[in-house]
Amino acid sequence: MDKLKRVSWGIIGCGDVTEVKSGPALQNVDNSELVAVMRRNGELAQDYAQRHGVPRWYDKANDLINDPEVNAVYIATPPSSHKDYCLKVAEAGKPVYVEKPMAMTHSECQEMIQACQQAGVPLYVAYYRRSLPRYTMVKEFIDAGILGNIQSVNVTLHHLPQVIDRKGKYHWRVDPAVAGAGYFYDLGSHIFDLLQYLLGPIVRVSGYASNVGKLYKAEDQVSCSFKFASGITGTGSFLFHASQHIDGAMIIGDKKNVAYSHFAGDEVYLGSGGKPEVFNKPNPRHIQQPLIQTIVDELTGEGSCPSTGETGAATNWVMGEILGVK
Repeated sequence: MDKLKRVSWGIIGCGDVTEVKSGPALQNVDNSELVAVMRRNGELAQDYAQRHGVPRWYDKANDLINDPEVNAVYIATPPSSHKDYCLKVAEAGKPVYVEKPMAMTHSECQEMIQACQQAGVPLYVAYYRRSLPRYTMVKEFIDAGILGNIQSVNVTLHHLPQVIDRKGKYHWRVDPAVAGAGYFYDLGSHIFDLLQYLLGPIVRVSGYASNVGKLYKAEDQVSCSFKFASGITGTGSFLFHASQHIDGAMIIGDKKNVAYSHFAGDEVYLGSGGKPEVFNKPNPRHIQQPLIQTIVDELTGEGSCPSTGETGAATNWVMGEILGVK
């Protein structure tokens, strides 16, 4: 498709994730504006538009997609509707930015990629850690050889059980019919996407999943091992019925190790025994803003985005292999 002079966004699904993380970022980055939002509840769509200074709101996705002033669409709905909306946006000839995980299954991801390729429009996925300063610094350490030859990686994510959302409703993230799986899909997807950004593609995966707490239908415990194309191996422990929060990753080299958290803490630890060096890299207020800037830069011919349909699909493949979801 031709490069855009300015990106005029429309949001499908202006819910909680768009309030601070992404919606304001669409308005703040260079050469970008948010011109329309959509939510099935028209009153809520209107309220969002008024609070965020958005010119137009809709209660039907097709109306937003076909708005002539919208030239790119951000799909911020739960995963169960990602594919259908993506296909409609692609058919309209407009670039697609979709929330993570990219879709319910790897096969759905492939349909989305194919539709966008046939329409000649780019497809991006909201794995924003690829552009956050904390993790780009970790990648710089790795690429510069500071860790030496990387030998293995270990990741852990344990959470207290969470079934009810902040509005007192049953959380859609633990409903496989809406989310594709449970919190492993929602939170683990960030972890596996980040690992592949840092260390390259994962090519072999094995794992076990179970429901320990019996509080909902989805899995709440996952143990896995994986191997990267480079030969590096790793292990992961995920528990969403834990007694305490544990969140961390360690990449182990023969010279130094690097450690970081995924959802808590701004620090990166670099060392090889003794007291490590500590680097503090806080997140921006609108956490998706650095990634969205790369999307806008690519659409206007000024740069490239590191999170594409292909990289997003690779993360779905890893999780699907572990859970047996194709």
